Amino acid sequence: MSGFLTHHGVLVALVGAACAIFYGAVTARSLLALSPGNEKMQSISLAVQEGARAYLNRQYTTIAGVGVVLFIALIPIQNIRVAIGFAIGGMLSASAGYIGMNVSVRANARVAEAARSGVSRALDVAFRAGAVTGMLVVGLALIGVAGYYGVLTWIAGESSTHAVDGLIGLGFGGSLISVFARLGGGIFTKGADVGADLVGKIEAGIPEDDPRNPAVIADNVGDNVGDCAGMAADLFETYAVTAVAVMLLGILLFHQTSAVALYPLVIGGVSIVASIIGTFAVKSKAGNVERALYQGLAVSGGLAALAFIPVTKWLMDGVTYSKGAAGSPHWWKFYLCALIGLGVTALLFVITDYYTSIRFSPVKSTASASQTGHATNIIQGLAQGYQATALPALVIAFGIFGAWKLGGGGADGIYGIGVAVMAQLSLCGLIVALDAFGPVTDNAGGIAEMADLPEDVRTVTDKLDAVGNTTKAVTKGYAIGSAALAALVLFNAFEQELAGKGKHPDFAIGNPPVLIGLLIGGLMVYLFAALSMEAVGRAGSAVVEEVRRQFREKPGIMDGTELPEYGTCVDLVTKAAQREMIIPALIPIVFTVIVGLISIEALGGLLIGVIVVGVFMAISMTAGGGAWDNAKKLIEDGAFGGKGSEAHAAAVTGDTVGDPFKDTSGPAINPMIKVANIVALLIIPLIT
Repeated sequence: MSGFLTHHGVLVALVGAACAIFYGAVTARSLLALSPGNEKMQSISLAVQEGARAYLNRQYTTIAGVGVVLFIALIPIQNIRVAIGFAIGGMLSASAGYIGMNVSVRANARVAEAARSGVSRALDVAFRAGAVTGMLVVGLALIGVAGYYGVLTWIAGESSTHAVDGLIGLGFGGSLISVFARLGGGIFTKGADVGADLVGKIEAGIPEDDPRNPAVIADNVGDNVGDCAGMAADLFETYAVTAVAVMLLGILLFHQTSAVALYPLVIGGVSIVASIIGTFAVKSKAGNVERALYQGLAVSGGLAALAFIPVTKWLMDGVTYSKGAAGSPHWWKFYLCALIGLGVTALLFVITDYYTSIRFSPVKSTASASQTGHATNIIQGLAQGYQATALPALVIAFGIFGAWKLGGGGADGIYGIGVAVMAQLSLCGLIVALDAFGPVTDNAGGIAEMADLPEDVRTVTDKLDAVGNTTKAVTKGYAIGSAALAALVLFNAFEQELAGKGKHPDFAIGNPPVLIGLLIGGLMVYLFAALSMEAVGRAGSAVVEEVRRQFREKPGIMDGTELPEYGTCVDLVTKAAQREMIIPALIPIVFTVIVGLISIEALGGLLIGVIVVGVFMAISMTAGGGAWDNAKKLIEDGAFGGKGSEAHAAAVTGDTVGDPFKDTSGPAINPMIKVANIVALLIIPLIT
């Protein structure tokens, strides 16, 4: 029976993963067959492509150097299975981001050209470009986890327990790529954006994406390497790490190790099919872009909820806990845990949309505060960011409680939480598609501006871009929520692994080492955020000086008789991002290892501190940054005096402050939380 389950369960997961990759390949081919516009549009798009490719090549070269050292270190610390898994995870994560980014930077001109035919046509092209990245993320993540599990159990003859141990390395490989991609891409994109806005909009008084701005190409490159490749790596890692953690917990808690190990993989496989069907529901004849995008997500969620019924009955009916007092839980309780995961996703979307969309009071109040100056804009934006943490925290807390109780409560109930977060992440393909939609539409607007396309084209791209800003913020809220739940599952896997080694540390807050660890964990989050913010500030300052130099030395730029040196700004922020990302990225690795070698109790406290402080910091930064960004856009659309007013100048300042909040530090905290937890799992042989 175990062999039957393993073969058929892995097959279901692999078929789902293959469907995602096939969808991505077919969609990419159909997109690239579309017209990329006139010669000027193509030359601008080519410049963005070359800059993005050059940046990612350099970034992955840097990461590869760190990766080789860690690969070698993992062999004596763990074993060759874990080291090989680490390499597989890193390569698949890098591939998902790289391929998706390449499709996005080619789609931008095609979206701008499609905008000539109206909102519906441009929406279709932009969303399908994002869907390529989204489906590649889930497809490659699932094929990596399920495929490596199948290889270890079928070919190498490993038990489920040893196979999942090897998969922990795969999760760590994805985590390494994720933290570097989020940091490096975030530093690049916001360094370029801040520099372009401060000199272009405020000092020179020229519009956003004006071709006279020497930093405009770097800004467009940054949208792709930060939001597209960065988010792809982030959610690849979350998806893979969560699947592995839930598999590990199931093996440690249940007698039926094959069934519970396969359950999260099969959930992922059937959800991919539901997500692919959902992509065809993204249609809008009335021009309501936001509704069209969300109806695709709703269709996918509904189909996934139906598909979970037979899957849960097949694998979870009759499973029994190997320890504890929960006995044999009914399979439908695990199904309800999965529904909780889908419900948490929906609520996080609604809440984040409320705090970042121009339709609601948080953004309107931030825009209104701009009328009385820069300081009041900053105060209101910070307040909205802090306030935006309350409801998501309650949703996550109630979600944890409900899934834990349904899972049996006590130590056993944690598997129910794992099922909930896996169900939440099962829609990851569409979530990444919504996020990648943002940079594609942003670039399309830039190309429309730089290529002097008709005003009605820019009106269409602006409408898509405004929604893209909201979807980027919403998907970041989703990523943070899933990171919190995934980290909780990882922490419990850490506890269970320690128990398996005969260690039962006291993680009560009254234990001084635990309190020390809590403080260090909180310190790590703030230090990480501070260093990444400073990095953006330094990169942005360098861009400001470079743009000022070009305006000063080439006065013909402003009247169109001289061309800016775009490549100089691209090269400048590329070098800055590569240099600045190293130290912050090492914080969750170095601190975790050092504290773990000193005290297991302190390490447990550190992990708890990172999770709690990290979640609140990440939500406040991303929501506050999103509110600042759309407050500026609301004023640019004519509210409170419109472009050129005092309110607009204040809103630009707020948006500039919010840029590294929402696109660098905030999102990068997600992988940082999970890196710390998975490193703790990997160093257990050293600390026990």
